[in-house]
Amino acid sequence: MKHFFADLHIHLGSTYHGKPVKISASSNLTLPNVLNTAFLVKGMQIVGIIDCHVPEVIEELEQMIEDNELYEHEEGGLIYKNGCLIPGSEIEVYDDSCNGPIHVLVYFPDIDHLKQFSSWLISRMTNPNLSSQRFYGTARELQEKTHQLNGLFIIAHAFTPFKSMYGKGVERTLVEVFDPDIIDGIELGLSSDIKMADQIKELHQYPYLTNSDAHSLEKIAREYQVLEMKKPSFHELKLALTEQKGRKIFRNFGLNPLLGKYYQTCCAKCGEPEKLMNVGQKCLKCKKGKIIKGVYDRIKEIGGEETQPHNDRPGYTHQVPLEFIPGVGPGTLRKLRTAFGTDMNVIHTASSEELLGIIPEKIAEHILASRTGKLNVQPGGGGKYGSVSK
Repeated sequence: MKHFFADLHIHLGSTYHGKPVKISASSNLTLPNVLNTAFLVKGMQIVGIIDCHVPEVIEELEQMIEDNELYEHEEGGLIYKNGCLIPGSEIEVYDDSCNGPIHVLVYFPDIDHLKQFSSWLISRMTNPNLSSQRFYGTARELQEKTHQLNGLFIIAHAFTPFKSMYGKGVERTLVEVFDPDIIDGIELGLSSDIKMADQIKELHQYPYLTNSDAHSLEKIAREYQVLEMKKPSFHELKLALTEQKGRKIFRNFGLNPLLGKYYQTCCAKCGEPEKLMNVGQKCLKCKKGKIIKGVYDRIKEIGGEETQPHNDRPGYTHQVPLEFIPGVGPGTLRKLRTAFGTDMNVIHTASSEELLGIIPEKIAEHILASRTGKLNVQPGGGGKYGSVSK
């Protein structure tokens, strides 16, 4: 078995004709830019691009196959240079059982299944040319179609305050919304980790995914996982999620939850921490912002006391992306990438001596400390990221 870095939640900002895909994403998140950045700069070996249902994106994928820039792996997935693209889609479900919008991720093994899914969506979505659009049907109907097409079904960023399974202040369980038997994984999101998520007993049976939800090129691989498999392909990914034939998620690398935008309950305007009882009210300090419930408090609210999971979880490392480390600006990033090739080499393998030959001692110390979770972190919340202390 080999280890592969995988980030399975990356957006496209625009098509090859310049049309918008994910409205809130950077327009330079084009398909070629995402693939080159993810594989050649960040050091990922498997990526999930979750706007591939868009007809013009499918056209571009087919054109890249015709031009021999991509080819379809016999076990699923699209091979680009030294990496594997898993085509997918982020969709918003909001049926009568949801009591609020929930985002989910679906993935397909090849262009043929992706095209069938895209055609099926057209009559069930107002604008299939954009990402994360509302699906007019039930969550279970979407699950069944995904698995009928040999796809994977993942619940996205499960704890963020907006558009997630547990984020909204509504008491609901998975079985009220989804068929629990055809969920292939739970994406934790930036403000939670395994220890926090496992306070919710109904999640114990599912694998956890840590992905970037990148809306810009630099945010790619801010969270990822290491998969233990034989080769990068859709089939191997499916085996890893179900821990079959020796394949598995070896380790999750996610932001320290304190760095997430919604970790603590606080004002969305000034960032002042607030009590849970004041959620939804105006901030008493700045008198302008609204109090947003943090993921930490939300999980405590619905999960209760920490419990032991039913299965053995992989290790979880609190990841600090290079751009979060004090002193690492664009110039330092260029130096590091020139010297070590990819961010993964900098984060995981560069020695102290090698780093000191490139960057100042203090920055090198921060990078090394980030490997063991020893950096001091100030919590984020209300839509603002946390920070690493200098």
